[in-house]
Amino acid sequence: MTGSAGRHRDRKDRKRMSQQKRRLGFIGLGQMGAPIAVRLLEAGYRVTVHTRTRTSAARVQEAGARWVDSVAEVARAADVILTMLGMPDDVRQIYLGDDGLLAHGRAGQVCLDLTTSSACLAAEIAARAEAIGIAVLDAPVSGGVPGARAGTLSIMVGGDAAAFARMRSMLERVGATICRFGGPGAGQRAKACNQIVIAGTMMGVCEGLALAGRAGLQQQDLLRMLAGGAAGGFLVQHMGPRIVAGDYRADFYVRHFLKDLGIALREAERLKLVLPATELAHRLYARLEKEGSAALGTQALATLYGPESMMQKEHHP
Repeated sequence: MTGSAGRHRDRKDRKRMSQQKRRLGFIGLGQMGAPIAVRLLEAGYRVTVHTRTRTSAARVQEAGARWVDSVAEVARAADVILTMLGMPDDVRQIYLGDDGLLAHGRAGQVCLDLTTSSACLAAEIAARAEAIGIAVLDAPVSGGVPGARAGTLSIMVGGDAAAFARMRSMLERVGATICRFGGPGAGQRAKACNQIVIAGTMMGVCEGLALAGRAGLQQQDLLRMLAGGAAGGFLVQHMGPRIVAGDYRADFYVRHFLKDLGIALREAERLKLVLPATELAHRLYARLEKEGSAALGTQALATLYGPESMMQKEHHP
């Protein structure tokens, strides 16, 4: 190895060791948060965790995380804090509440909110954090539980460019496609676009399979054909077989997707943009929630197309 190559390798090794010594905090260990935290532990980071229900932290603790009893303790223990929460109100409470991260944080910390939330809220949090020397990046993710486990998530980032540059190597431990879209809130706006595309695609997958089933076609054959053509993609490959099997267990809850679509529609309204397909998707998912399917996965949209569904009976009594 040449001298210059050796020095380059030494610098990379020192950088990696420095990153792995950095103390991380992680708040929110649900279906997405837990596998992300595990990947960071496996990468060598020291991770302190807190979540609303301690039992949901068991798997992460087994992987080496340290549990603490409050958000304040996470703030005191960590240099970098990641949050993966359910709703914008949860984000507001964790960051801006009396016992939240900003109340107990310190200058020089970086926070990354992986939650799908409001761009306006992200900008508010970032501004209040900047005033006390804390950088907050909105960094929502896409790719579902499989992507979280495999470290292949897409990560959409908004916030300070220098803070993003410092966090990029850590994000590469959990994501394969990482893009900063601009200042605070830009990541959330990109995620709204992502959810719009997912909503339209999910409707197409469900309706295509429904028509195939009603017409007497083999749905598995249809999925194989779709996967090999222009209609192929994540939802066809991963959710299509589950729909055919009647497996509606949640990787991503109906109630959370309904929240995401509401955020997207409010952003569109703010920009004076009409999104009729997204409005329809929002109505369909609202119906699912009303019919008791809030805790099912987003692929449960397919139940609205079954012969026994109320929607079908209303149109064809």
